[in-house]
Amino acid sequence: MASETFAPIQTARLRLRPFRDSDAAAFAAYRSDPEVARYQGWDAPYPLARAEAFVREMVTAPADLPGEWLQIAVSLTGDDTLIGDCAFVSQLDDPRIAEIGFTIAPAHQRRGYAQEAVRGLLGVLFGAYAKHRVFASCDARNVASSRLLAAVGMRQEGHLVESTWSEDEWTDDLLFAVLRREWTNDNG
Repeated sequence: MASETFAPIQTARLRLRPFRDSDAAAFAAYRSDPEVARYQGWDAPYPLARAEAFVREMVTAPADLPGEWLQIAVSLTGDDTLIGDCAFVSQLDDPRIAEIGFTIAPAHQRRGYAQEAVRGLLGVLFGAYAKHRVFASCDARNVASSRLLAAVGMRQEGHLVESTWSEDEWTDDLLFAVLRREWTNDNG
């Protein structure tokens, strides 16, 4: 499937779809929020030119290319407004294993959208992409993300102490994962 672009996913309230050029301004806006960037791998503010270049790259990016992250737009079903993104990368050494990530704009947080998006992404990763295992990591201080990962059925498998240098300090990482058979049993 690596030569194909990502096929949109419809959930109850969301659409997970490839990015469009028109998403760049909204993408830059929520990535520029210091609270959004706090536990992520980018600095705020996130320049519009950088967002435009990134979105342009994602518009035609192939899905499921091992070693390459694919960022997926998360939009509201009714008006297709960009409210965040989720992403995955299949591992180079074993493409049956994928890592995921997610970000939701502050104006749309605490409404269950992130959980709905991650569930939709897990469904397609275990379904259409036939992954065996999906994992995620988050900063141990990011309580909302760790709760979300547990809520979607991922188990905490590890706590790495002072494993990441972030904003002039060592931070802990929590590791979460779920297997296809567990996902299928709980969601199928």
